[in-house]
Parts: sequence; C-alpha cells; structure tokens
Amino acid sequence: MLRETFKKEIEPVLMKELGLENVMEVPRIAKVAINMGVKEKDNPKVLEGAAKNLAKIAGQRAIVTKAHKSISDFKLTKGEPIGCKVTLRKDRAYEFLFKLFNVVLPGIRDFRGLSASAFDGRGNYTLGLTEQLTFPEVSYNEVVTTQGMDITIVTTARDDREGYALLKALGLPFKD
Repeated sequence: MLRETFKKEIEPVLMKELGLENVMEVPRIAKVAINMGVKEKDNPKVLEGAAKNLAKIAGQRAIVTKAHKSISDFKLTKGEPIGCKVTLRKDRAYEFLFKLFNVVLPGIRDFRGLSASAFDGRGNYTLGLTEQLTFPEVSYNEVVTTQGMDITIVTTARDDREGYALLKALGLPFKD
C-alpha cells in the first residue's frame, strides 16, 4: 500500500524537489532493522517473550542475538543471549513504516513529533521506543516485562537532506 503510493505519487515529487534527473537516483527504503535488548538476561522467559512480541510486531520471526565478547563490568559472557532483532525489506518494510507512522507514533501520549537530528550523516534514521505496548498487535496480558526497542530506517539517500525529504514524504511526523 505505502510502496505503491511511493511509486506512483511520492517518487515524482521527490525527483522534482531534490532536482534529480533519473528515477534511479530517487532515495528509497533499503531496510528497516528493529532491535530489542533484554535487561534481565538471567530469566529466559523475558527473552522468549521479547522475541514473540517482536515477531508479532514485525510479521516475521525474530533472531536471538548473542554477545560477541565477554565484558566483566556488565557481567556478560561470550555467547550469552542478550536480545533479539528483525530486518524487514521491500513490502514488509513499507507496511511496517506505514503502521509506525500512522498508528503507533500518533498513539503515544504527549507525542509532538520526532527530532530531525537523529540522522547519521548518510540519510539513515534511528528512533527509540520505550515500550512495545504502543503496537496494537501486542496485548498487555502477553507481556512479561515492558521492553524498549530501536528502529533503524536504512535508506539509499546520499545525505541527510535526501533522507529527510524521503521520510517526510512517506509521512514520518517530524517536529517543524
């Protein structure tokens, strides 16, 4: 739905706005990476619940991430499960972004828009949510503990200006 709208309506507008000559130069969504870190790594139910919730939110199975090296200050040993992640591409990425922009973000209490300073210099945008209960797929009864998540939107934009124009055209609510 959002991908079709992008092809038909948003792409020509972006070409004109950014002064691009070729359709292939128009920035697009490459992927959306969703990451959940687990605070209570001693309790396996917390990690299992986070993976189930992330799978419901994203629409595909989550991968459990493990520590690459041991860090004694964090009481972390190599190979220990510490979180879960999902990478969405193509149609699933656009569907997730549509849901995020139009349902989840406006449903957050006291939401006044996202900061435009969260770009990384290459047109990619990262935002953090404090709990997974803002998504309509997750019910309160199924949540073991409230988990936050990081959502990274990776684009094919060359710089932050193009990335901002793309996400603004797709409907990401920025503070202006």
